Amino acid sequence: MAPVPHIVPDNFLGLEERFAAYRDARFAVLPIPYDATTTFGVGARDGPRAIITASQQVELFDEHVGREAHRAGVATLPPLESDARGPEAMHARVYAAARRVVQDGKFLIGLGGEHSITSGLVRAVKTRHKRVSVLQLDAHADLRDSYQGTPFSHACVMRRIHDLSVPAVGVGIRNYSAEEARFIKSAGKTIFSARQCRESAWIGGAVGQLSDEVYVSIDIDAFDPAYAPGTGTPEPGGLDWYQVVELLEAVTRSRRIVGADVVEVRPIPPNTVTEFLAAKLVYRLIGLVTS
Repeated sequence: MAPVPHIVPDNFLGLEERFAAYRDARFAVLPIPYDATTTFGVGARDGPRAIITASQQVELFDEHVGREAHRAGVATLPPLESDARGPEAMHARVYAAARRVVQDGKFLIGLGGEHSITSGLVRAVKTRHKRVSVLQLDAHADLRDSYQGTPFSHACVMRRIHDLSVPAVGVGIRNYSAEEARFIKSAGKTIFSARQCRESAWIGGAVGQLSDEVYVSIDIDAFDPAYAPGTGTPEPGGLDWYQVVELLEAVTRSRRIVGADVVEVRPIPPNTVTEFLAAKLVYRLIGLVTS
């Protein structure tokens, strides 16, 4: 009789049931394949699927944290269906789905999809963590009040988070409009440009602006396109892997990370560099949180 082939479970990291069961898992991955407001390269709706597939090739022993962090339990939820009524309705749908996860006491990890989903995720996390702040890794400020007819565009997500009275720190920012520049100045927003991140000692300053509880939102275009080419709006001059990991390490040393997302992954097959980076980054974050 031929041997039975090993079938990798189709979840984040390809975990067997005892580590992937929602009831006992500390972490819950919520795929949100949505990109209705993207404005250049479309396809971020395929990001969650690509990240999950790539994650099944990530080694479960993380040499950096020195253990198999998946043993804390990482459940993968079904993909959230898009709402055809429009961006505001989708925001409400993301919030409702995320709030259920947060109320269950899970550490929420959203996989996008476009960056607009983050406002619903943060709103849900705030129901449990009232004084949460946001660490935004991004090429763009995303602080427009409205864009292309909707205040729920991916270009407006950090403005909506500002409206929630949630403080935020932007890192890696290197492209924004005149409107956003005026708002950054008038609202006293904290921005660490990608250039600052290369030319100065910046990590302590960034962490120092965060509250005790932190939600981490990683737009993959925060990375230089050399490291993450698969994104809808690539910008030259971005961050590298070690800068991002060192920042996350610094946050976990003095703050508590309570939720996260990785967004704007746009697969460009046959190149799989971006989705693998995203998958590895999520697992590294899990390892740092469980340290």
